[in-house]
Amino acid sequence: MKVFRSFATLTASASLALVPVAAVAQRQQATPDQRLERLERQVQEVQRQVFPRGRPADTAGFSSEPAATQASVATLDQRLDALERQMSDILRQSEENGHRLQSLEADLAKLRSDQEQRIGALEQRVNAAAAPVASPIVEPVATKTTNKPSAAITDAGTAPAADAGEDAYSEGFRQWQGGNYDQAIATLRAFTSSYPKHRRVSYAKNLIGRAQLDKGDARGAAETLLANYRSNPQGERAPDSLYYLGQALIKLGQPGQACKAYAELESVYGAKVRADLKKQVAAGKSEAQCS
Repeated sequence: MKVFRSFATLTASASLALVPVAAVAQRQQATPDQRLERLERQVQEVQRQVFPRGRPADTAGFSSEPAATQASVATLDQRLDALERQMSDILRQSEENGHRLQSLEADLAKLRSDQEQRIGALEQRVNAAAAPVASPIVEPVATKTTNKPSAAITDAGTAPAADAGEDAYSEGFRQWQGGNYDQAIATLRAFTSSYPKHRRVSYAKNLIGRAQLDKGDARGAAETLLANYRSNPQGERAPDSLYYLGQALIKLGQPGQACKAYAELESVYGAKVRADLKKQVAAGKSEAQCS
């Protein structure tokens, strides 16, 4: 009897010991359905994290609606067409503006050229109109008399008939007085070349500058008159050359330089300047607005 009880006790203990092991083995070996359910739950959890808006699991995250409707495509086409038209308009306007700019530049260049021509023509007219108002010194032609020769000294003063140089100068003076400026210039230059030591050389060079000024060549006149003063500042017509140099500079649009010429005349010759020339210098300074 004791042996039987011991065996029963041992069998019960072994049975109790085997129950947890069987439960663990049964939990570790899940059925395929359980495994699928577990996988579905895991997929749903992932979908909730990836798609927080709760997209249905059967769509796998894809929307059942199309990516773009026909209306949206038509709207995009219209906007693209509008953009293309605007770009075409911008390009056309740019080309038109470029053409207009080229036309304006050409018109401006033509306008400048026309203005320069008109200004040049006006300057020539002003020079021609102002020439008689220059108050030239009266230089009468020499006259022969049977009496005693006049003591007055003029640009065409009296001289012995045998003085060929005097005759050559007088011829150039008469041509200038008659308005034949080119002939007078040629005759007077020939005179200065043939008679470089003659007392009338200062007269002749001064008269050449005046003839150039009278015919409208203010620049050539300024060069001739300045050269006459510098080459022979003690010449009888050197002061006159400085005055007419100022007149030429005024016509060249350089009143400041003209004032310097008048100041040089007054500084160098002072009281030696003739009364008529002083009046002309005063009028020239007023015209040039000398200070």
